[in-house]
Amino acid sequence: MTADVWLPIPPEEIEGLPEGLRYLFWDGGESGDQEFPGDPADCVVYVVPYMKRWPVKVRPLEHLTGVQVIQTLTAGVDDVTARLSSIVPGVQLCNARGVHEASTAELALTLTLASLRGIPQFVRAQQEGIWQSAFHPALADRTVLIVGYGAIGAAIEDRLAPFELARVARVARSQRTTARGLVHPLTELPSLLPEADVVILSTPLTEDTRGLVDADFLRLMKDGALLVNVARGPVVDTEALLVELEKGRITAALDVTDPEPLPAGHPLWQAPGVLISPHVGGPTSAFLPRAKRLLVDQLNRFVNHEPLRNVILTTGT
Repeated sequence: MTADVWLPIPPEEIEGLPEGLRYLFWDGGESGDQEFPGDPADCVVYVVPYMKRWPVKVRPLEHLTGVQVIQTLTAGVDDVTARLSSIVPGVQLCNARGVHEASTAELALTLTLASLRGIPQFVRAQQEGIWQSAFHPALADRTVLIVGYGAIGAAIEDRLAPFELARVARVARSQRTTARGLVHPLTELPSLLPEADVVILSTPLTEDTRGLVDADFLRLMKDGALLVNVARGPVVDTEALLVELEKGRITAALDVTDPEPLPAGHPLWQAPGVLISPHVGGPTSAFLPRAKRLLVDQLNRFVNHEPLRNVILTTGT
């Protein structure tokens, strides 16, 4: 029996992998039905393929009878946790904290600025050869509310810092104090939403956050506010959002949607005041070097019996 590690990045392209393990490449293939690279029973560390459909990611799970670690290359792990019932107890599930903060925070800032400053309208006017000046709000002097103040939420605030904001309010599951100031609990959202000009969602998808942005949440947002979602699509109730968008009361910039991918003909495509990007918060040139560093660090820790980073849960506990 060998101690195999299934990697979605060719192992020869990753410098610094520790000895003592056998590294096998598996990313599911183009069609998602790529043959397993070895006996699944020998796999001790499964690194979940990145940017693959959910069925591809979870296909090996029921066969990994000897797995000890499941490492995702995403910040969110909701697509994997839904299938952990087939996994033996004692398996550590780790996310990719440290990999996506820079890229996702960049996109959150990009979507915010593009929406406020009317970039989509300018692009459409350019395509028609029309010089169309307009007055748009600046980010300066605005109040921004970040809902989901983990590593990505903090990285978003880092990038907002130079923009002369009036205020940044932070919300997480529970109250705490950071170097930048107070983080409010979710229970205080009703008092914070009416003051926010921009609401940025960067929370993980959990049972507590699924449908968090519902009709009541949206109703509390001030007229003219912008909702930016770089979290997960189901954090937002799509039908409730469409109601507010059709009124023209708020605008939205969405990197994630529910459903996803957003099908042709869906009302969100044509809703007024919406900017949509196709879930591209993570896949940039910043991804691969950070993913490689994470894997090398985690696997060295695994070989040396040191505590792993980013452990979200351990099965059976």
